[in-house]
Amino acid sequence: MSSPEPFAYPVKFHERKHGPGGYSEYADYKDWLRDEFDFRCVYCLRREAWGPRRAVWAVEHLVPRKDRKDLATVYSNLVFACATCNSWKSTDRMPDPCKTAYGELVSVDAEGRITATKPKGRTLIKVARLNDEDCTEWRRKMIHLIRNYRLHEPEEYQRWMGFPADLPDLANRKVKHNSKPHGARNCRYEQRKRGELPTTYL
Repeated sequence: MSSPEPFAYPVKFHERKHGPGGYSEYADYKDWLRDEFDFRCVYCLRREAWGPRRAVWAVEHLVPRKDRKDLATVYSNLVFACATCNSWKSTDRMPDPCKTAYGELVSVDAEGRITATKPKGRTLIKVARLNDEDCTEWRRKMIHLIRNYRLHEPEEYQRWMGFPADLPDLANRKVKHNSKPHGARNCRYEQRKRGELPTTYL
């Protein structure tokens, strides 16, 4: 069963395109993670383009800092999440989207309800409280809004389903080491410079 846009969870696990390292503060990886996960929360799929970015987004630890302080600034342990999901998750653990495709764990219907298709999907739903009444209603409204824009207002559809204006210039970002420098050269900022940035994305 396919999920309605914009809540179509990936059917393949995420392969990291960036490999920065050497920052002493995990917050310094935020722009790398924004680009890595296409400017949306890995858990609820909320997008930066949907509202103000100030104080709304977080660097999220898959393995909590309380359990593994040594992983606090390890890039492979970090994902991009909205502040709400980050707060609900707290010190719980989630399936790693770089090892498990969330689209294989859950499905979303046209009314915003999420159903777990595998046990790890129940974890995702429970920990991030994705089926809370207000969250489900928010998803339902967004599904119908985006559908209306796609059918009747293409410019608004592109604005809501496109990338934010302030894309980070990772190719010129100072970093102590980077195991995947090709990722920075092909970040969304560089794609926009080359005229290759898609107008919308799922």
